[in-house]
Amino acid sequence: MSVDGGGRMPGRRGPRSPAARVLGVGARGAERLAGATGVDKAIEDAAEEAIVRALRSPAVERAIVRVIVEGNVVGRAVEESVTSDQVVEAIVTALDSETADRVWEEILASPKAQMLVERIAGAPEVRAAIAQQGAGLITDVGRRLTALTERLDDAAERLVRRVLKRSAREEETNQVGLVTRALAGVVDLALLGALFSIASGLLAAIVPALGGGDGFSIWAVLSFGVVGFLIGGAIFVMFWALVGQTPGMRFLSIHLDAGGTQEIGFRRAVRRIVAIPVSLLAAGLGFFAILVSPERRGWHDQFADTTVVYDEEPAGAPWSHLKQRPEAAPPSV
Repeated sequence: MSVDGGGRMPGRRGPRSPAARVLGVGARGAERLAGATGVDKAIEDAAEEAIVRALRSPAVERAIVRVIVEGNVVGRAVEESVTSDQVVEAIVTALDSETADRVWEEILASPKAQMLVERIAGAPEVRAAIAQQGAGLITDVGRRLTALTERLDDAAERLVRRVLKRSAREEETNQVGLVTRALAGVVDLALLGALFSIASGLLAAIVPALGGGDGFSIWAVLSFGVVGFLIGGAIFVMFWALVGQTPGMRFLSIHLDAGGTQEIGFRRAVRRIVAIPVSLLAAGLGFFAILVSPERRGWHDQFADTTVVYDEEPAGAPWSHLKQRPEAAPPSV
């Protein structure tokens, strides 16, 4: 290991000389003196003012403008390259490749994607929208059928009046004819038939097991028919008394009316359901009276003092209530 001329190894700090100590003390004293007299603050302000003047100089302004212009040129070049036909074609080719198809298949088959689809399908808003669209479609179909059956009502009434040599109806009426009523009855009976078929299937599986037999007896069938007739009549009475229309009548936008109100009450509904078999069993004359009556009322309507009329404002599909904007009024002269 080498030793310098003073006997000290190189790289190792030796004792400070008296001159260095004097300079250090002087520097610290000058720093304290500058802080006490405010010289350091003045130096900082002078430096800041010099920087501001330099930034305001024309040379610095020209340099900044040059940087901005060159940046815009580069940005336009990048934009042109991104929107060029070659890049678009490359992107389309990449999306149409088998690799992209495989990636999409893996994404759609992933548990996260399935969970997202199930969450969206189970959202209350989505279910409400689907139900509303379905109800609107059914209502629109019913309104179209009502318009068709209304024309058939008029045609059937003109035919019967011509055969009976009676004058045809000239004025329009809000009362519902026989064809529309019959279609509403078919819809109601179809719904009741579906309900009874489910109930009979359940009873067919339960009753033989309870009685130990192989099937229904004749008395069981008759009893089931009577009970079904009573239940069906009770359902009609309930709908008539509460809302003035059955599901089939609502589907075709018609309802019962008694003295200007749709709420006909329980007693009037019972009288009407009792009179319907009489109108039907008398060779159908009670229903045939609808075609010749000025008010389109059958025997059961007259007995219960009710009338079947069209809804004034039938409920339409959710999108059918949207109206076109009113045309602007012509300018006054």
